[in-house]
Amino acid sequence: MRVFKFGGASVKDAAGIRNVHDLLKQVGYEDVLLVVSAMGKTTNALEVVIKDYFDKSPALKASVQEVKKYHNEIIIDLFEDEKQEVFGAVNKLFGDLEYFLENNKSPNYNFVYDQVVSYGELISTTILAHYMNFKAIDTQWIDVRHFIKTNANYRDAEVDWEATQNNISKNIKRKKLNITQGFLGSDDNNFTTTLGREGSDYTAAIFAYCLNAESVTIWKDVPGVMNADPRYFENASLLHQISYREAIELAFYGATVIHPKTLQPLQKKEIPLYVKSFINPLLKGTSVSKGTALEPYLPCFIVKRNQLLISLSSIDFSFIMEEHISEIFSLFHQYKLKVNLIQNSAISFSVCVEDKFDNFKEMNAILSKKFKVDFTENVTLYTIRHFNDTAAETVENGKKVILKQVSKETMQIITSEN
Repeated sequence: MRVFKFGGASVKDAAGIRNVHDLLKQVGYEDVLLVVSAMGKTTNALEVVIKDYFDKSPALKASVQEVKKYHNEIIIDLFEDEKQEVFGAVNKLFGDLEYFLENNKSPNYNFVYDQVVSYGELISTTILAHYMNFKAIDTQWIDVRHFIKTNANYRDAEVDWEATQNNISKNIKRKKLNITQGFLGSDDNNFTTTLGREGSDYTAAIFAYCLNAESVTIWKDVPGVMNADPRYFENASLLHQISYREAIELAFYGATVIHPKTLQPLQKKEIPLYVKSFINPLLKGTSVSKGTALEPYLPCFIVKRNQLLISLSSIDFSFIMEEHISEIFSLFHQYKLKVNLIQNSAISFSVCVEDKFDNFKEMNAILSKKFKVDFTENVTLYTIRHFNDTAAETVENGKKVILKQVSKETMQIITSEN
């Protein structure tokens, strides 16, 4: 079985849905499982719904209606008339969403977040599956929550591999097109959980691992994995082949084409990963597999914006020792701040972190009791794998460099706009 993953950009409108159909006709769809994200910016729109819900805003109904209107316009464009079953199926999902918003009693933001944003994937895959059947491709729609089981760590759930393996290996029907949702799972109480933003790639890897798949292909709006984001760097080059090790390094430092958690399960079973263009599906793209070197051997640039640089120093000028660092990292874990760079001296400790859950203010109140805390918001972290002098100059030119760290293969540079 082959596993394909389609992100939100590939199914953002009716033309995107038609393109997925045409792509499958070109590359084949038997014994294929599709993992599909929410359409376009639907997750962002559902985050507005959640905000309005917690704010008790009168705009809540309008924000739900906006999401409904967006999807209905796509359905009307795709199907000949409103007698098609897809209209009723999608309306039922919106009814379930509205019922939850009216009846939920939990004040837990992360719990509510997962229950609400999940409708993006449920709706997109419902539309896509109905369209494939409408176009005479025999398709089975699968609710991923019945297959991927997790703990109850909402918004960043951890997979129960034993239960998930058992569910997938016993219940996925081969020899046909299967369509399921990325990003989602469920806990022991069957409440919806999510695997973290951009977790659909990880979903594809989970299914591939459990099915001993032939391969995984991530379909993107780029030709494959580039050595730099073309939005920020001119003359970005396609990397035709990458080893698992190199891809994991790039993902760890923040390369957005491949999700960081995607590669480990694939490497364990040596399942090749392809990153290809849904615009030109017959192009080779990038292959990630065992033992292949980075080809061509180029500096690779990774940019992470909106970072937070935190500098801690001891109030009494004593050394920052292991017990202090352990305590600091325990707080980072507790408040879900992702650490992207570490630099320390005898009496100071600096980290560049990503505060995606806006928890730093609360954590800072605790840190400030024991340490002198300085921080700079909205810094940019540049990582250069296989750096050289020219690559470093490209990053540093015209910017204010506030921290630089160099190892054998990797250079990291933090810049400030101020």
